Amino acid sequence: MEYLYEKQVEPGKLIEIAEGVLWLTMPLPFELDHINLYLIRGDGGWVVVDTGIGTTTTKSLWQRIFAQLDGPIVGVIVTHLHPDHVGLAGWIADTYKVPFYMTQTEYFTARAFAAGRNGATNERDVLYYQRAGLDEAMIEKLTATEGNGYSSVVSPLPIGYTRLKDQMELALGDSQWKVMIGRGHSPEHACLYSEQKNILISGDHILPIITPNIGAYSTEPDANTLDDYLNTLPKFKSLPKDATVLPAHKLPFIGLHERVDTLLAHHHEHLNALVNACEQPQTAVDLLPVLFKRKLSSRNMVFAVAECLSHLNYLLNQGVISRSVNNKGQFEFKANQTKQLAS
Repeated sequence: MEYLYEKQVEPGKLIEIAEGVLWLTMPLPFELDHINLYLIRGDGGWVVVDTGIGTTTTKSLWQRIFAQLDGPIVGVIVTHLHPDHVGLAGWIADTYKVPFYMTQTEYFTARAFAAGRNGATNERDVLYYQRAGLDEAMIEKLTATEGNGYSSVVSPLPIGYTRLKDQMELALGDSQWKVMIGRGHSPEHACLYSEQKNILISGDHILPIITPNIGAYSTEPDANTLDDYLNTLPKFKSLPKDATVLPAHKLPFIGLHERVDTLLAHHHEHLNALVNACEQPQTAVDLLPVLFKRKLSSRNMVFAVAECLSHLNYLLNQGVISRSVNNKGQFEFKANQTKQLAS
């Protein structure tokens, strides 16, 4: 893989990746401390692709960016529902009264998350973590229901939107951008490819250096999201291998085919490691060290458990492991000696 730049662009500044395509970053208050965002020249102005989280810091940085542009904002595209991507989308779209683009599943899921629990209890969350094998103290910490974390960093979404569909073509300025749907990291993640510019805006679906989180969360604990990811990743190799990839995190790069192959190999390596670790019955928490070699904070524990369960659900669906419930009410996973994981 070849990186186009040696370091991230500083927040509040712009870099022209190609004619009519600008790169900027916004800070994030996490270990992953930035998100890459993009501007595409459209008819009469600029189209925003992803927005950063909805904080006053991000909003002021956007206002600095707006002042540098040679035209107004004429549209907002959001790749998927996670707060660092959709956080200020509603604010920008409604401020400029411009079209707002998102896939259907992402849009309505984001609306549901923003609405919060609406009186629903956290009992299913508790059960999810109990079955994973977490102790009571950690479960209590992870299932506290004070406030709505999602809506605190996501501005209200526009009531109306334009639906993005797989293979749909968007005419933006002098170029066409084809929508390519990836699944697994989120339900219906939109990537954008321009044949004229040979540029793929990959969002979180394809990242360099790090791997997207592929999780089975308490909202759908038996989801086979890893199967979704492994099935939608290979089609990106139909694009030119020398396409410039603009990811949501880390640096823009060239080497799409190599990165797709590496991501596929990474997950198959983890799957095989889990099968080997399940020679004796194991809980999901028992298996976390197989996938994660570092100490996990409580925030990272949420993602780690979900990632582990997505791999275990994949193996369950393949018939390679079986699942039972022990006397503590925890799921235990054991390898089936008669069934091998398909390569």
